[in-house]
Amino acid sequence: MSEKQKVKVLVVDDEPDIIEILSYNLKKEGYEVETAEDGIKGVKLASKFQPDVILLDIMMPNQDGVETCRQMREIPELKNTFIIFLTARSEEYSEVAAFDVGADDYITKPIKPRALMSRIAALFRREAKKEQELTQIKIKDLTIDRTSYTIDKSGKTIILPKKEFELLYFLAKNPNMVFSRDELLQNIWGADVFVLARTVDVHIRKVREKIGDDYITTVKGVGYKFELN
Repeated sequence: MSEKQKVKVLVVDDEPDIIEILSYNLKKEGYEVETAEDGIKGVKLASKFQPDVILLDIMMPNQDGVETCRQMREIPELKNTFIIFLTARSEEYSEVAAFDVGADDYITKPIKPRALMSRIAALFRREAKKEQELTQIKIKDLTIDRTSYTIDKSGKTIILPKKEFELLYFLAKNPNMVFSRDELLQNIWGADVFVLARTVDVHIRKVREKIGDDYITTVKGVGYKFELN
């Protein structure tokens, strides 16, 4: 459990009971915990505390969780921070909006503490596995660097949000192979995270907007591939 003692978790929620329950269970597991009761305070504290994990409510006064996540993802020190949304809302648009701004997971309330601890542990296991992979891929006119999470395109540096980067990296390390949306969801978000297939389409569109349309090809009715030719 020694590695957990190094992990910092920020809980951002406007319900005192939820903050109390989550803080108790996280500290019990050895995590270092800070809390904030709204999104504005959450962004300020996140910048200072630099947590490894942020548990973020969607419906909050002053500033909702989606906007809060968007602002947090603009802070360079938080580029590798896991952000897990906690919400009582289960509408599709809320989930899409959450992943669209860079969420790593999405859990509906009521929160089951033991299940939440398992989800957090799963995120770190997947990250550890990814760190064992190649740190750099050179393909076509792109250099994709996992160490810095940057892309060099003909001398120009492009920075993608974490999930967009991982999606591009995965496709690029398997060039000319077609992957379905479900396969991409399992490899990028994990089998234990429920994500809508539409989320893949949104991330592919954003990657294309930033690096161009000449790399990722849509195979109609099947999925996507990184085009090597």
